[in-house]
Amino acid sequence: MPELVFFSGTMDCGKSTLALQIEHNRSTRGLQGMIFTRDDRAGEGVLSSRLGLSTKAIEAADDVDFYGYVVSHLSSGGRADYVLVDEAQFFAPAQIDQLARIVDDLGLDVFAFGITTDFRTKLFPGAQRLVEMADRIEVLQVEALCWCGARATHNARTIDGQMVVEGAQVFVGDVNRPAGEVGYEVLCRRHHTRRMTAASAQAAALSPDVLPVDQTVDRVADRMAPRAGFSGPRR
Repeated sequence: MPELVFFSGTMDCGKSTLALQIEHNRSTRGLQGMIFTRDDRAGEGVLSSRLGLSTKAIEAADDVDFYGYVVSHLSSGGRADYVLVDEAQFFAPAQIDQLARIVDDLGLDVFAFGITTDFRTKLFPGAQRLVEMADRIEVLQVEALCWCGARATHNARTIDGQMVVEGAQVFVGDVNRPAGEVGYEVLCRRHHTRRMTAASAQAAALSPDVLPVDQTVDRVADRMAPRAGFSGPRR
């Protein structure tokens, strides 16, 4: 049975790489897909991965009717065995309904790839509708990592390395932008809540106000010794 499948995860977890792999596997078996994307980091009409792989795609704006586009393509003698949609979070809920109709009325598999929440931890409308409508939701198993080494679960927008929580929901950027530009970083929930990016964590570590651990322990021990007979930390 054909399905609408939503592959989701944070930024930098390999969504576009998986999309390209699915396209490669199916095309080598003689199948032909229709690939849609929007606001890809590599430019218009391209589906690209940070690994350097890319393929041509159809740039889909707000006014694109996915169902009508595929029907027109098939009616004019074109072929489509499946549909692949990257950056699905950017599409309107009505466009997600059109993807579901492609599955139900045309009998084609639709594979949608996208992140679920924005830099404010709010659901993208397109992602929310996919969660509501998809036959299957697949969370990517390649875990992006926070700067602290924990699993990254949240997307953060940064300016000069500092996390911001205000602004338009959609602003095209990347996780590898140089300092001084608007960029993105993936963080664990704890550091997203604390608004602590890699840059701000490094700045805190280099601050002269931060005491070395040994000095901190020694000072606590000195304060406790007169009251509790505490002889200092054991080493």
